[in-house]
Amino acid sequence: MSTAGAAPVPPATPWKKLRVVLEMIKIEHTLFALPFAFMGALLAANGLPTPWQALWILVAMVGARSAAMAFNRLVDRDVDARNPRTKGRAIPAGLVSVPFVIGFTVATSALLVLAAGMLNPLALALSPLALAIVFFYSFTKRFTAWSHGFLGLALAVAPVGAWVAVRGEFAATPLFLGAAVVCWLIGFDIIYALQDVEFDRSAGLRSMPVALGPTGALWLGRAAHAAMVGFLVLTGVAAGLGLWYYLGVALAAALIAWEHAIIRPDDLRRLNIAFFNVNITVSTGLLVFTALDVFLR
Repeated sequence: MSTAGAAPVPPATPWKKLRVVLEMIKIEHTLFALPFAFMGALLAANGLPTPWQALWILVAMVGARSAAMAFNRLVDRDVDARNPRTKGRAIPAGLVSVPFVIGFTVATSALLVLAAGMLNPLALALSPLALAIVFFYSFTKRFTAWSHGFLGLALAVAPVGAWVAVRGEFAATPLFLGAAVVCWLIGFDIIYALQDVEFDRSAGLRSMPVALGPTGALWLGRAAHAAMVGFLVLTGVAAGLGLWYYLGVALAAALIAWEHAIIRPDDLRRLNIAFFNVNITVSTGLLVFTALDVFLR
């Protein structure tokens, strides 16, 4: 008997469902924010944080990012089902149930709170605020074209939270680094949003490419990335960093310039290279050069 057109069969076991959810939330994209978290920890410790701190910062990062992405898939499941690009995602495709994803979101949120509690009292006290920030982003495309900025704010929790995890206090350095992350996200999320301009417009969703048009949005993205470089310089000044760090900033600026050079409003063939490969290299490169500066000064 033909099975053409049959509904997808959900995974039978909890472990298989978990694998589907991890694929759904693109767990590998944790690499975007993780280097900035460890930059914050390195600068806070002025060297290596303790193994205990490094472990729980990693756990907190994975918990926060996993909870945020799972929540986003829950909130956007009806929109995803209507978008040709995303209708194959796990929830609209019937590969995993809404209750299972809710349970995953609760569990990973608890993981963040647990990790924060293992670090220090301030980190624990701020963990509900961190969750509120990363969850709020999922609603922003419904009412503001500045949703890219809210995503940046969600990722900026990483370096600021890591600094708090090590120091138990705030300072100018992590705030400048967090501002750089916000600008970084605005720039590359605008590029990512170019592929959904027509759908977002028809669905009543908001983004800078919808509000300004692809060309205008790309110019805003360039300005945001220029501001990112400025905030990275301020981070170096506040932390007293030297030549190695600024070489890393220069490399990041060159990579971002190349990212914009390979993307045009009418040619998105290299969008995945610009979105994933370049930005992973930017964040990882900045971590490497920051570590060189801290350890070789």
